[in-house]
Amino acid sequence: MQIGTGSHFAGVKDPPLTDATIGAHVARTVEAYGDCPAILAPTGAVLLTYAQFWRRAESLASGLLALGLEPGDRIAILAPNCVEWALLQFATARAGLVLVTLNPAYRSPELEFTLKASGSRALVASRTFKTSDYLELLNECENTSLPNRLPEPLNLFIGLGSDWPKGTRLFDEIEALGAARQSGHLAKVEHALRPEEPINIQFTSGTTGLPKAVTLSHRNILNNARFVAHRQSLGRQDRLCIPVPLYHCFGMVMGNLACAAVGASWVYPSEGFEAESTLAAVENTGSTALYGVPTMFIAMLNAPSFASRKLDSLRTGIMAGAPCPAEVMRRVIDEMHMSDVTICYGMTETSPVSFQTHKDDTLDRRVSSVGTVQPHLEARLVDEGDNVCPIGEEGEIQVRGYSVMAGYWGDPDATRAVISDGGWMRTGDLGRMDAEGFCQVTGRSKDVIIRGGENIAPKEIEEMLHAHPEVQDVQVFGLPDDRLGETVCAWIQPTPGAQPDPEALRDYCKSRISHFKVPQIIRIVSSFPMTASGKPQKFAMREMQMRDHDNFVLPGSGN
Repeated sequence: MQIGTGSHFAGVKDPPLTDATIGAHVARTVEAYGDCPAILAPTGAVLLTYAQFWRRAESLASGLLALGLEPGDRIAILAPNCVEWALLQFATARAGLVLVTLNPAYRSPELEFTLKASGSRALVASRTFKTSDYLELLNECENTSLPNRLPEPLNLFIGLGSDWPKGTRLFDEIEALGAARQSGHLAKVEHALRPEEPINIQFTSGTTGLPKAVTLSHRNILNNARFVAHRQSLGRQDRLCIPVPLYHCFGMVMGNLACAAVGASWVYPSEGFEAESTLAAVENTGSTALYGVPTMFIAMLNAPSFASRKLDSLRTGIMAGAPCPAEVMRRVIDEMHMSDVTICYGMTETSPVSFQTHKDDTLDRRVSSVGTVQPHLEARLVDEGDNVCPIGEEGEIQVRGYSVMAGYWGDPDATRAVISDGGWMRTGDLGRMDAEGFCQVTGRSKDVIIRGGENIAPKEIEEMLHAHPEVQDVQVFGLPDDRLGETVCAWIQPTPGAQPDPEALRDYCKSRISHFKVPQIIRIVSSFPMTASGKPQKFAMREMQMRDHDNFVLPGSGN
């Protein structure tokens, strides 16, 4: 529904909001679908039914309370995607503990910072993941020597698996402790919980400055999960493949919680994203839905086994986390059979999804917009004076409603800087709305390149280069220039086996876009620096390019 005559729209009121806690809502799912699969193995075997999953979450919740943790305490997790991660997510929700999700790629300074910023009393950690040795990493923290001396402010450490120093409390032991107690303490705790209470802290990607601790409630993330599932028509009949990380809202809220809210099954194809493992899991489980950021879908489309995979069980899913190139979207629909795939836009601070396409939106809508505002939310575009922009004009995207975070944990000044007195979350992203409320994200205000007085949207150049057969992925950003103010730089990841020539790519651009938009600098790279949530870090590329600037300027490129 449009409010007034400008770029200000309110979402529909159906389905209605729920004011249940996560535990109370999922208990109804378990009652209805207790014998149905909850978590599947990548081979297709049933790991846990909903009834089994809920009993284990109950035991774990009871065990954590038996160790002295109390509702409102923060408990962090440092682990890749695994069943134990999901068990902890729902156990903490039932016990009223605030789950602090940490990036498994953290190094010791990042771990110390996030533990202190969140005031975490407990930490659950895997022993290793990829090249990280978490015992070693933890022991690098100041005054730490596991299992006896813990990094501040922890007073409880729980290890996943068994490869830990003698005396370490283990995850399985905590679960067994809770199962043995059979006390009514957990039931009393659950009964006293309220939907508006904090239940999750997620750290922002930290592309500028230090990461901020986004505080989310039961009401925030449960409703967002429900509405995300609804727009995909996700239900009991579906099997969702989740290769995106659980430490981010994409995996935890849009994945785990969305499935549990509606009774769908889910599968983790591997601890971290691997294209081949994901394709195999989709095939083996008959997955009907698949999540990923655009770079993940690009990797799957270019995987050696892609052409031989049976993927026709797929129907829907979500592509989010970064702008979706039109060419990639078309291939996902045509070659991966994801006819109902949806596009989402949002941020951690909004739980996370604010806009989403519908499964029956036209292809053009799904490649040119992020859809319409989610139910029970308002969205508007404003100019620098916070005036609502006319339809079709660019402005900052702002969102208001149930999904807006409670704030940044322990940082009221930072909270006030992004949430207005009227409750509007200032996203910092730029967009345009049409008369039907479809929103096109045009970039981030700081990402706009101003070259010789001309405003350039990097997304436009990226979309154009994505259509080149030798380009797998591309990121465009501005670099300082003494004469023009800024100049355009493109980092290009080639398709497997290709060796694109930068000058030939510039000629390709010249025939398709205005001369001032043609990248003056083109750099061929094997990968991009990424944020914790899978978004390319343009600020890091910019810093690296400025450091190596003279090596990559192409002659005769200025106009």
